[in-house]
Amino acid sequence: MQPKLKEKRWDKAKEQLLLGLWEKEKLYKFRPGRKIFSIDTPPPYPSGRPWHIGAAAHYSQIDMIARTARMQGFSVYFPIGIDRNGLPVELYTERKYGIHLQDVSREEFIKLCRSSLDDLEAEMLEIMRKMGLSCDFQNYYRTDSDEYRALTQQTFIWLWEKGLIYEDTRPNNYCFDCGTTLADAEVIYEERPTWLVYIKFRVKETGEDILIATTRPELLCACQAVAVNPQDSRYNHLPGKHAVLPLYGREVQIIAHPVAKPEFGSGIVMICSYGDYTDVRLFRELGLPEIIAINPEGKLTHVAGPYAGMRIEEARKQIIKDLEELGLVEKKEKLMHRTPLCERSKTPIEIIPMREWYLKQTDFLEEMRKIAEELEWHPSASKQLLLNWINSVTLDWPVSRRRYYGTEIPIWYCKSCGKPNLPKPGKYWKPWCEDPPFSACQHCGSRAGFEGETRTFDTWMDSSISPLFTSRKDRKLYPITLRPQGKDIVRTWLYYTLLRCWQLTGKSPFKKVWIMGYGVDEHGQKMSKSKGNVIDPIPILEKLGADAFRFWSATEASLGSDFRCSEARIQAASKFLTKLWNVSRFISAFPEKKAQKLEPLDSWILSELDKLIKECMRGYEELNFFVPSNAIRDWVWNIFAPHYLELVKPRAYSEDPSACFTMHYCLRALLELLAPICPFITDYIYRELYGKSVHLELFPKPAKHRTQINTEELIELNSRIWKEKKERGLSLKAEIQEMVLPENLAVIQDDLKAAHNVKSLRLGKELEIKFG
Repeated sequence: MQPKLKEKRWDKAKEQLLLGLWEKEKLYKFRPGRKIFSIDTPPPYPSGRPWHIGAAAHYSQIDMIARTARMQGFSVYFPIGIDRNGLPVELYTERKYGIHLQDVSREEFIKLCRSSLDDLEAEMLEIMRKMGLSCDFQNYYRTDSDEYRALTQQTFIWLWEKGLIYEDTRPNNYCFDCGTTLADAEVIYEERPTWLVYIKFRVKETGEDILIATTRPELLCACQAVAVNPQDSRYNHLPGKHAVLPLYGREVQIIAHPVAKPEFGSGIVMICSYGDYTDVRLFRELGLPEIIAINPEGKLTHVAGPYAGMRIEEARKQIIKDLEELGLVEKKEKLMHRTPLCERSKTPIEIIPMREWYLKQTDFLEEMRKIAEELEWHPSASKQLLLNWINSVTLDWPVSRRRYYGTEIPIWYCKSCGKPNLPKPGKYWKPWCEDPPFSACQHCGSRAGFEGETRTFDTWMDSSISPLFTSRKDRKLYPITLRPQGKDIVRTWLYYTLLRCWQLTGKSPFKKVWIMGYGVDEHGQKMSKSKGNVIDPIPILEKLGADAFRFWSATEASLGSDFRCSEARIQAASKFLTKLWNVSRFISAFPEKKAQKLEPLDSWILSELDKLIKECMRGYEELNFFVPSNAIRDWVWNIFAPHYLELVKPRAYSEDPSACFTMHYCLRALLELLAPICPFITDYIYRELYGKSVHLELFPKPAKHRTQINTEELIELNSRIWKEKKERGLSLKAEIQEMVLPENLAVIQDDLKAAHNVKSLRLGKELEIKFG
């Protein structure tokens, strides 16, 4: 018998042919009218090469979500865009061309950014296409398009009109490398080595020396108070007195405050502007006047005296040296310090007073908690990631940035009164190079002219309106059904989207949230370009194919858990595709028939198929592809192929209707269950054998087949027979002279006798095997 599947192995080259076929057939075109499942697809960020293999795996699973929904009967709205705003784009451009933002004109720098993005974007889209993503590539959007940026500006104007935007000078996170303010969500922390220096201060009133341990001696010039713990008996006599700052001779008050921890250092601390946000809080609480010791260039200001103009590290070393020469350093201890870093550049940030535009968020935290509780989470434990972030928010969101490649803040300042003037929403405005759409100040009526705002928005101001942008042409799509994303941007993209969309619409922007873990290397370390352990997905896709990549992604880890990435793991996953092809090719040799009555062995495997369908559907309902992928692999490898197909072969070769019906029934269901995960091989086989695309089918339903056969007993019997033949050096087809078959397997004795080549068979209590 000749199989319909001619090739002996699955050829990954067919994936490209199927991609063209799907596009020609418009197989995944969104057709409104039926019940809708919409996805707020994260627009990937083209920040350099190679694209992270973990990110590629992430998008392959988002596609599995879309395919799952289609096979559940939904019309799926699956947009795709590219996030092209913000710092990473600028940093990549600076590295690529060996320039700095200030080295060229704004127009030229923006042009270079666009050129860099175009190359990276094309590569990223091609990877997604090769992976088989069934999204709307024909209408993909860009967050730096005029239309998208106009919507960002429009939402800002709406929030301004609601009274949620204000300008203020406040201490802010500042990155010297990026040259801009950062929101708390853009700051990460890393343990880095530093010196804890014990410095002698003189008490003015008593002349005694006290020790203060600090990791920031360069901020001595910005010290405005010294604190001791009110419960620390060692220092009960100090509050109310004054400490004299070494090197500067300035006097500051000594106060009692619980911020001083008796167990840390000497138990006495400096309060400076600003070592950290504890200092910020204390300056506000105590009404202390701030001293600006560090400027936006990362250098000490004039208040540092002889150290003015030095960079922070340089000043720190010099001050320690000078203190040591004066005998004012008691000791130094090396320790690991929790250092705040810019998430993008990974350089230490400082807290510097800057005048910025803010969006109110602290007034909405309770509403954000309520929304977090109402959302459907996949997995459920990921909800706590958002709640933890919400509970950590204490300040409003600074949304202005001192960079070039981003959406411009649509404000012009009156040259007469200095007050801000905003245009009507709708158009994309560039105040730094355009005249305003009005001639008179909205506040004082002056026609003296305007100065355009030069700052841009935080990139999350753009990204956080993705549900509004993708649903702009059909408001029935809002709220979106599902937000899929990585856990690393819960505190940014997820939180800011909930905040902004609720402020604008009064609704949560989506109903469900799906959170995936990190892609880590073979040793469990987080993959990053800086560590040099990022794997390029392109060579792997070219070598092993998209289905192997996708199957690895699904089987590697349960939803929410980190997953290990390596070519060896993907290679191992590809072996299942070979097994699936071999099984399908074997079945393809037999005609698909109808059966009036099923044989007991066929009823048994169909009952096992029912169990598989239920388990797969549990995983698909949870959007956890780890469940169906592993269930399918285990079923094919450990039950269907060895314990059903091997036993049914004698009847299959005689084209028994029950056998032919059952084999094809199982294969159809198997391909349908696997289709969202491995769309290429399943669709090719389905088209070849059943004449249509598997992606137009719904998931199979369990049919409640009944059986008298105990699966474990059957597997144990087959395994023992094969083992004994192998131990005797016999072929698995070798004749068994006589076999005693356990009575509870009597219903399939004919299949067992034929499959194991048994000459004489009788029933008994236990299995007995005799060879000639």
